[in-house]
Amino acid sequence: MPMIGGTLARYFGLRFLRAVLLVFAGIFALVALIDYIELMRRSSDLPNLSAILVAKTSFYRVPQVTEQFLAFCVLIGTMSCYLDLSRRMELVVARAAGMSAWQFISPAVIVAFLLGVVATAVCNPISAVMQEQSKRYEAMLFGEKSSALRGGPFWTSQRSSEGQAVINAKSSRDQGVNLNGVTVFAFDNDGHFKRRIEARAATLEPGVWLLMDARVNELGTLPADHAVYRLKTNLTPEQARESFATPESVPFWALPTYITIADHAGLVASGYRLQFQKLLARPFLLAAMVFLAAAVSLRFFRFGGVQKMILSGVASGFLLYVLSKVTEDLTKAELMHPAAAAWLPVLAAGLTGFIALLYQEDG
Repeated sequence: MPMIGGTLARYFGLRFLRAVLLVFAGIFALVALIDYIELMRRSSDLPNLSAILVAKTSFYRVPQVTEQFLAFCVLIGTMSCYLDLSRRMELVVARAAGMSAWQFISPAVIVAFLLGVVATAVCNPISAVMQEQSKRYEAMLFGEKSSALRGGPFWTSQRSSEGQAVINAKSSRDQGVNLNGVTVFAFDNDGHFKRRIEARAATLEPGVWLLMDARVNELGTLPADHAVYRLKTNLTPEQARESFATPESVPFWALPTYITIADHAGLVASGYRLQFQKLLARPFLLAAMVFLAAAVSLRFFRFGGVQKMILSGVASGFLLYVLSKVTEDLTKAELMHPAAAAWLPVLAAGLTGFIALLYQEDG
């Protein structure tokens, strides 16, 4: 009997894994196709357009986009797996052999948890590096127009011996050290407006911003063009990351270091904390998605009402997505702790699915 149980467990686990991977592959291909078509449309008027470079730019940023859909892939894959098992009467056979629902969903829970561990520890660092590389390819393609595609706008202010300056960037690369589409509003020490600087790009060096292809519009003088314009700054790389970098572009293993550096610099770092907690919670979220999906997909086909159960599962996933976005916004407004914002959707999904299964199986 233990051997039969182990065989069935492996069978159910492999069926679940195949269903999830098929759903993920379909979403990956769909996102890649849509992104490539949109990128080709936006770049169609560029001279000497390289189709290979466009394809590389699109491909390198797709993994981070699809990473956000991983929980929904598990939700849809779980429903697809168990509905197919129910349609083929395999669940009936499993129940006739003395297995309860808890026994034949436990392999899926374990596989989903392991998928979450791999996605956090391996896939996330890879997708973060690929995202930064896609931004470099995008800058090669569009130059200052690259900001029209992704990121930003970003704002920050600084104060130096020359006065105060407000910096706007349409997009950023390399964790905020390199900016694209930069506009600077400079003021003197008394708060009076002095000049406006527009630059194609900017690079942060110790104590200075290097503004590339800059046009300086100063009061009382004609606009002047500079190949490189030096703007003094008191910003450190850590402060630039807090203002211009997106937490999603930081690999999982580097997030604790970024949080520590931000704390030592006196910065809030709530975005990095939220991202770190979300990645820690991902394995548990995927496992919770199995409970939520199983609660709406274990009904036998001969009982009817399968369509309503599927719709309720999709609606539950949508409500969970809304909840996660609301908690993220509350965290960014410093109204909720990042750990609470990351783990609340996990608890909501897990408890809902667990209670629903408990009611169905044990009354």
